[in-house]
Order: sequence, then C-alpha cells, then structure tokens
Amino acid sequence: MPKLQGFEFWSCTLGGARHVVAPMVDQSELAWRLLSRRHGAQLCYTPMLHAQVFIRDANYRKENLYCDVCPEDRPLIVQFCANDPEVFVQAALLAQDYCDAIDLNLGCPQMIAKREIDKTVRYAQMLEKAGCQLLTVHGRTKEQKGPLSGTASWEHIKAVRKAVAIPVFANGNIQCLRDVERCIQDTGVQGVMSAEGNLHNPALFEGRSPAVWELAEEYLDIVQQHPCPLSYVRAHLFKLWHHTLQVHQQLREELAKVKTLEGIAAVSQELKLRCQEDISRQKEGEKPSGGLPFFHWICQPYFRPGPRDGSRESGGARSKRALEEEEGSTDVLSKNKQKKKLRNPHKTFDPSLKPKYAKCDQCGNPKGNRCVFNLCRGCCKKRAFKETADCPGHGLLFKTKLEKSLAWKGAQPRLQEPQQARPGEPGGFPEVMGSALA
Repeated sequence: MPKLQGFEFWSCTLGGARHVVAPMVDQSELAWRLLSRRHGAQLCYTPMLHAQVFIRDANYRKENLYCDVCPEDRPLIVQFCANDPEVFVQAALLAQDYCDAIDLNLGCPQMIAKREIDKTVRYAQMLEKAGCQLLTVHGRTKEQKGPLSGTASWEHIKAVRKAVAIPVFANGNIQCLRDVERCIQDTGVQGVMSAEGNLHNPALFEGRSPAVWELAEEYLDIVQQHPCPLSYVRAHLFKLWHHTLQVHQQLREELAKVKTLEGIAAVSQELKLRCQEDISRQKEGEKPSGGLPFFHWICQPYFRPGPRDGSRESGGARSKRALEEEEGSTDVLSKNKQKKKLRNPHKTFDPSLKPKYAKCDQCGNPKGNRCVFNLCRGCCKKRAFKETADCPGHGLLFKTKLEKSLAWKGAQPRLQEPQQARPGEPGGFPEVMGSALA
C-alpha cells in the first residue's frame, strides 16, 4: 500500500478529524481518551513518550502503549520526544503497529516573538520539506507555560496554515465548542486541539457543560475496565472538581490523601452530595459566585492568568486567586510554601527579591563565589582534575594531594632487592623432576 500524503493522509487515515485531544503527560491515558471520544473527540494522542526509554525498556513500552490501547481507541497518534534521528526511527518502528501515526514533539528552544511571524513560517516550511504530513501549531512562546500561559497567537497559526500545503491543527485558547468553530474560521486550520479545556470539560467538543459528577462517575467506571496509576485518576478528579473544591475545601484534603480507587470514588460521591445540597439551597435568580459563567458544579473552563493580558474574551482572565498572588497574599501560598513560611516568617517567595547569582563561564549555572576558575562546582571539578590544580573555594585539592603523595613516596626507604639464586642452591627454586605413579 503506497504511503498517503498530506491531506489524503488526514482525510483517510485520520478520518478528517477536527476535534482533537492533545498529548498530556500523565493525563491522556487510555481511560481518559475513551471518555473524550464518547463526548465528541475524533482523534487522540498518547502522552509524550521518551524515545530512548521506549527502545530499551520493555516494561515502559508495555505500560505506556502496548497494554494501553484498545480497538475503540482509534485513530490514535503516538507522540515521542527525541533528539537523535536514529533513536526516533527505532522507537517509531516499535510503535507503528499500535497507532495510526507518529508525532515528534518539536519543543523548539528558540523563542519566536510576536514580531517574528516570518521565522515561524520558515520553520514550518522546513518541516514540510523534511516530510512532515501534519503540523500542530501551539501559538505560544517557550515562556508561556503554566500560570503564565496567557493567550495563544492565532495570527501565527493562520500564517503557518497559509504557507504550507499540509494539514494544520491549532492549539490554544480553546475552552468551549464556540472557540473551536471560531478558531477554524479565523485561521483556516483543519482541526483544533484542546488540552486544558478538555481536562475541565471532556464534553467540550459536544458543546455541552454537564454536571461534574456525570463525567466523573463515567470516567471512574472506565478506569475500572482500563486501570491506570492512581495519581492519574486523582489528577483528573482535581481538574473536574476544580471549582467545587474552591467551595468545599475540606474535601480537597481528603481527595489528596486517599490511597485507593474506591477512596477517590467515595470523595467524588461526597462532592456530588454537597453540590446537590447547594442546588437545593439555591435561591431563584441567584447568579454564580466568583465571576464564573456557571455554578461550580457545572463543567466549565478554568481561565489561567496571562502575563499581561487580563481579558477573559481572549482566554487569559485573571482570577481572584491570581490577583491575590500578585499582591503577595500568604493566604494563597501552596501548603509547602506555607510550611516554609512558618519555619521562617521572614522568608519571601517574590522572585524579584531573590538574590542574583553570577553564572558559570562554561555552563551558565550559578558559579561558586570563591571559585578560582569562575565556574560551578561540576565544571570546576573537571578542570581542576584535568589540570591537576586546586580550588579551595570548592574544596578541590588535586594538586595538593598529588604533591603529598609524591613526598610520601620519596620519604620511604628503598628495600634491597634479593639476589637471584640458582636452582638447587639454598634459597633457590627446587629442580623440576618427573615422576609417575603405578
């Protein structure tokens, strides 16, 4: 069978998929993919797998792919991270019978600023020439991650789509079905990928916002049939119940502590009962609190605060929690930071107040303040060993130890060498003689 190219590959092999669930580390396992497919997802990715580990570790292959697929989980794309072409090819060959395509995570280290769309386009065209058959553009720089994810640049995505002759998926600012449709219309892409939006509402691609417990119970049922690590399940429940756990915070502690799937299901059931009590007390005409579009028991997006943009319309609304964090409120510190604050009341977590460290001349890590080579300890140790030198600042004394060793050897009395005796003489070797036993 000849290899399908470009749009033919997307339309035939991937079924013309438009609604895509992104690869998410420890979050896009089989159970979650099946839940998402039941609610409108047309294509899913595996979590990102390490190509080198995938080749050498049979258990890694088994746990992350071979035993984590089923006939209903298609079409499926396996994503690898790799920096060696040969390793990537070997990993792809080991995975090819369990998926419909192989994806390479191209976390490009180069920052592509908003004023440099031409660089983004040239990079995409280079990938197309190299044989790429489908390209996903995330529309964010490398600094836009975690709490500073902010808004993705659809302008970049649109420019890439116009510049290449292969299908393009867009990722970023997707919180509801309306965002999906608007993104396709504005950028001209073939499909739209969701990660954060999908985690908070797996029914996003259906255009529904059901009660949280509906999807939580369905997911837990799937996990019974397709088990996965408990940490994955707990993380999903934290996302689904995110807004409710802000209201019933005592149950957050319980969800974090339970050690069994049954225990997690029990906490989820208790959250459902609390929500139903809240519904029964709800007054006519009452509106959701905290600026939420729906009441906390409804699946809905969580808007991360952006680095500058505070507009909810663009997907970067600042929550009350985020504003308190900016003002330095200790009430919203993580538990770990709160413990550190108790041990040291003067401790600050403001990054602008952290001391600035001089960098190592070779690797960029913080250098030792008293290093004679202006290096970090790792680089200093290598150089001091190579040059047989000392660095008192790092406590490395290769030169001193060598000199002491030579001085000690020079002070030892020389032993007189014994004279070699001939065989048969006193002190000599016995003569070799033959004998036989009867």
